[in-house]
Amino acid sequence: MKENVIENQNKTLLFLLVFIMFSIIVTGIAADGAGRAFNGFLELQFRPARLISDYISERGIGASLINAAAVGMTGLILILIAKVQLSGPTFAALFTMMGFALFGKTPMNILPIILGVFLAGRLVGKSFSEYLIIALFGTALGPLVSMVTVEMGLSGLSAVVVGTGAGIATGFMLPAIAVSVLHFHQGYSLYNLGLSCGFFALFAAAFFRAGGHVFEGLMMWHTSDSAVLILLVPVLSVVLILTGLFSEGKEGLRSFVAVQKHTGRLPSDFMDLESVGGSLINAGLIGLAGSAYILIIGGDFNGPTIGGLLTIIGFGAFGTHLKNSWPVVAGVIVASLIFGKSLTSQGVLLAVIFCTTLAPLAGAFGIITGLAAGFIHLVLVHQTGSWQGGMNLYNNGFAGGLTATLIVSVIAWYRSRNSGFK
Repeated sequence: MKENVIENQNKTLLFLLVFIMFSIIVTGIAADGAGRAFNGFLELQFRPARLISDYISERGIGASLINAAAVGMTGLILILIAKVQLSGPTFAALFTMMGFALFGKTPMNILPIILGVFLAGRLVGKSFSEYLIIALFGTALGPLVSMVTVEMGLSGLSAVVVGTGAGIATGFMLPAIAVSVLHFHQGYSLYNLGLSCGFFALFAAAFFRAGGHVFEGLMMWHTSDSAVLILLVPVLSVVLILTGLFSEGKEGLRSFVAVQKHTGRLPSDFMDLESVGGSLINAGLIGLAGSAYILIIGGDFNGPTIGGLLTIIGFGAFGTHLKNSWPVVAGVIVASLIFGKSLTSQGVLLAVIFCTTLAPLAGAFGIITGLAAGFIHLVLVHQTGSWQGGMNLYNNGFAGGLTATLIVSVIAWYRSRNSGFK
């Protein structure tokens, strides 16, 4: 009986994901026309991808949406080939991949990294299914591949070969790093691969700088209003909520309420702990809340912000919910006001969205800890991007991992005061 339920849930998720990706492609074509959209998509494969490279600003809405769907479909195909069940982690990975494909990931710069992770698994006798999540999230380092390919003065086939080699080497290192750094924050930062990729990018950036390379800052940020961009996430969120309601009815609502009781600490697969329907409702409401916030403050809907919203929607099935995320968001807002930063500035806006990586801290230790985590996160995230040369797309994940490590270390020390800790 349980196997039939799981199979039906898997089919529901598969149909939903394919429908979403197909709809994104259709929306892109409708926005810019097939010719411009597909030509722009091809051009994006050979463009710089370091932070912040808003593909909507570079090549338009159509090209960016097709790129997002292509990256998402790449991940979905790999999941099916590896015969991994669709679940909270895979749902989060796919939405994160699609989100960041609006500002940094392309099929061309993620495939070498995925191949590198696959080869690392073969070396230690692990199946690709065991390392699949690392491979999917590890595509955060796609900009490193693009940088070597298009920013290092190489050209033609040699640029592609060297860039591909750099990507394979990067992916090969990720499993070892990812397993180790999880112990740093003990699962209290949801974007664990953000910390892993940032750790690797620190060394990579140091080697590039030692070789004389200068990382020039990139700031491509689309600011024009567009109904397509404003409505994209809200419409998608409503689709997720309706799917959750129609597939499970009252059980889906009960499951959604139950989701709010979990701390969110890794690994918290809400689809497994509760249900697919409740997780989809949670994810959809998070998307609506994030969109409403940007509208209220007058922020921009563009590649980075929509990418952030898609990411937190994905993690609505894997650690983030309304109850454990708001204290961290509030902490970032308080910090921005104290330090005189505009809520609509690029760094603050992205920090408000991505700081939800620290939601488990609020879920486990309460509102005050969540506020403190958000406050520290904003202070730190403005520094960490330059450390990595903009090559790690999950910069907020890197800063969040460091923040969680600091807070968890202090809490662990304090709690050990009666157990002989010295």
